[in-house]
This record gives sequence, C-alpha cells and structure tokens, in this order.
Amino acid sequence: MQYIGALDQGTTSTRFIIFNQKGEIVSSHQVEHQQIFVQPGWVEHDPWEIWDNSSECINKALKKAKLNGCDIKGIGITNQRETVIAWNPKTGKVWHNAIVWQDLRGSDLINRLKAEVDADFLQKKSGLIFSPYFAASKIAWLLDNVDGLRAEAEKGNVVFGTIDTWLVWNLTGGKALVTDVTNASRYMLMNIKTCQWDDQLLELFKVPKQALPQIVPSSGVVYGQTVPGGPLRCEVPVCGILGDQQAALFGQACFTEGLGKSTYGTGCFLLVNTGEKLVKSEQGLLTTVAYQIGDHKPVYALEGSIAVAGSLVQWARDNLKLVENPQELDKLASSVPDCGGVYVVPAFSGLFAPYWRSDARGVIAGLTGFVTRAHLCRAILEATAFQAHDIFKGMEKDSQITMTSLKVDGGLTNSEPLMEFQADLLGIPVIRPLIVETTALGAAYAAGLSVGVWKDFEELSSYWKEDRQWVPKMGDEERTRKIRFWQKAVNRTLEWVPAEQL
Repeated sequence: MQYIGALDQGTTSTRFIIFNQKGEIVSSHQVEHQQIFVQPGWVEHDPWEIWDNSSECINKALKKAKLNGCDIKGIGITNQRETVIAWNPKTGKVWHNAIVWQDLRGSDLINRLKAEVDADFLQKKSGLIFSPYFAASKIAWLLDNVDGLRAEAEKGNVVFGTIDTWLVWNLTGGKALVTDVTNASRYMLMNIKTCQWDDQLLELFKVPKQALPQIVPSSGVVYGQTVPGGPLRCEVPVCGILGDQQAALFGQACFTEGLGKSTYGTGCFLLVNTGEKLVKSEQGLLTTVAYQIGDHKPVYALEGSIAVAGSLVQWARDNLKLVENPQELDKLASSVPDCGGVYVVPAFSGLFAPYWRSDARGVIAGLTGFVTRAHLCRAILEATAFQAHDIFKGMEKDSQITMTSLKVDGGLTNSEPLMEFQADLLGIPVIRPLIVETTALGAAYAAGLSVGVWKDFEELSSYWKEDRQWVPKMGDEERTRKIRFWQKAVNRTLEWVPAEQL
C-alpha cells in the first residue's frame, strides 16, 4: 500500500491527513490555533503557531497510523488563501503576524484605487475585483506600516507569501520559495492569462517583484524535499499545492467543464470548472485558476466567496453562548418548522460575493415576541444557504451552465437542517460524497499525481462515491417569499459604516 500525506491549513485549525492509494483516510490529527482580533475588522494569526501545529499534526497522524515519515510517498498542501506572512527567507525573521483573508485593513487603499482605476482593467488583468479580501492590499499595508520592511523587501530580504509558501519553506528547511498558481491568482498581482506576476499590478500596489515567491504548477512537479530534521524525519517530496477551495474542487473530481462544488467551512465557497477558457463575471463573481498540471495549460473556474458560514455557528456558540456545540444548534433548529420570520445576515467583515460591500455589517432582522432560541438557531443555519443561493444564481448566469445538482463538502454538511434547506432553496439535489474531507483529498490527489501514486483524472474520478443526497421539497411560492425577505434583510446591512471610516 502506498500513502500520501495532506497538510490542510485552514482559518481556524490545521490538520494532517494520511490517505492510502484508494483515496481512503488512514489517520488524521487536527489542532486549532488562536484568532487574534486586534480591532474591529482586523484579524491575525501567529505564523510560528501555525508551523508548530503543522509539525504536531504530522507527528501525531503518523503515530496513529503506525507509519514512519519515509512511508509517505509525497506531501500535498492546501491552505487558507489570501492570508499573508512577511518574513526573511534567509534568517526566518517574521516581520508581523499573518494578516488573515477576512482582514479589512487594506480598505483605505482599495477605496482610493477604486476611485482612480477602472475596475474593468483590474478584472481583465487579474480576474478579481477591488476588495481588501485579496492579498495585494494586505502586502501594501505591511510595506507602508512596518518600519524598515519596504527597504528590506526592495533588497530581496523579504518574501510576502501565502500560507502555502510558509509551509513549503519550513518543510524544505528554507530551500523552496514557491506558491502555486491557484494561490497566486488570489494576490491581485498575477496576470490571469499568463499566470505570472504582472508589472502593472505590482506598480499599482507598489509591491517589489523580488519580494514575491516563484509561481509554480499545482501538480506534476516536485518543489523540494522535506528535511530529516523536520516533522517527517526523512526526505519526502513536497509535490502538490492547491488553495483550499480549488483543492475541494479537485477532491470532488470536478475535472470537466460545468462541474461545480460548494464547500461549507469557516466561509462558504462555490466554484464551477470553466475549462481552459476565462469567463468574465457580470454577477460579482471571481475568475480564478482552478489548477494547473505540470506544463499543461491552466484550468479556470468561476468562484463565489462568502466570508461567514461555519464561523457564524462558532460565533453563536462562543460569543452569544446560544448553544454549547454545533450538534445542539442543529437539534434546536430541527425542532421548529421554519425560522419564525427571523433572518440573520452575517456581514461581520462586510458582504462578499455577489455584493462586495465593505460598508455592510451584520443584522438580525424580523425579531418578534414569538421568536425563540430555536428560531434563532435555524436562522443562523439558513443564512449560509441564502448566501450560497445568491452565488449559485449568479454563477448560472455568468457561465450559461444550468447545474442540475450540487456537490457539497466541508464540516457544515453534517448539518441535516442546513442541507435540507439548501436543496429546497436551490430546487436541485444536493449531494455529499463519502469522504467529506475533500480539501485535504484534493491536495493528496495533486501530490499523488506528481509521484505516480495515481495515473490520471479517470482513476481519481473512479474513487468518488456518494454518501448522502438531499432533494428539494419546498414549493416555488414559499421559496420566492423567503428569498424576498432575505434580500430585504441584506439591504438593511448596507451603508452601516460611513465611507470615511472604511
């Protein structure tokens, strides 16, 4: 039996999963890390805590599987995207905590550029839209606000890397400084057509090219070997990288044009494979790289991004003390037939796709004396389904593809009331695979293809198996009414933060 390891570094936790050559999970270990909220709208992580947790997860997963590091044929990495770390790759000095993808501190720069630069220019160049969500404004903030950083960056003594770059650099003992094309496509600095750093975009954000990692394919290449002094204690090829949402698309075997998936994790992300053609969105969606294998042409995707999904359940548990765990929230939500007229719009960091409004803030609308804790729990779950519906409809318009079912994955797919409601809202079956850890599985597939554990896409597709399917039961009239009230609630969130405070 051959084994592949996947290091899955997410927004709230890190895990290492070992898969066998049938794509089955052999063992895994997971550790949460601290969320550092500096001030409203600012979110940071400790890069060294993330690396320490990654090492611990690797060690403990190997121990559980009774395997040595040398039993692993290759390592794949998947990561929270857009989160940026600045460090000296020669000395290991970290200049600042990681600035997390949800962080809004780049808003001032983005608002200034919006007024000065044609949005169509940016979308054609990068596939993206002006938003502090992407890495470029975070890098620009670091360059402008951390003493001495710009001078060192211009000398080539600093790299601004997403989490994949940080993990590969650590795993290879500082030898490899790379980011794969899917992560690079989230910087707002990469030309979406050439898949290289773009001089005009670099100039726009005043980012020195020498401070960025090398862009590499997602699979079909070895970036370096792990070092014997590291957590695997031997040399293992690091040979696959995919940003987390692209990894889930890969793990769901969405290898042909028109296949899509929705991942329900900390956020919620819907991607559809558009093949080798770039589709420009008119519906507030993003054009992104789905994956690239070796020297083949990149494959593209349309993406809709929702900032708050699973983290809303966490918020209800930790901040509101509404429930003790997600299982209790599900139970309460299932105890009532509907939301009791309550709608929760979790615009904690503004609204992402398809609205892209940094001025929005969260609301709970429709409260009456009739509402109970159970209704609130149900409205919290339904918020994610409504957001996914907004994206889904925009995606169908942009791609001209009518989707007849939706593959889903991620921790929130364990929520029966959420998945039932999602099928009802979309009016199509929602299908969960047998292995819901598709993000890690995608990274494992990317690595395994590089070292010959798997032969091709056809073989990988044969491992996909359905676990559960939810079919719609809601009538058209009720669906239309609920969507109308949701849209009213969304409108109440807008212009909450005055423009001068963004």
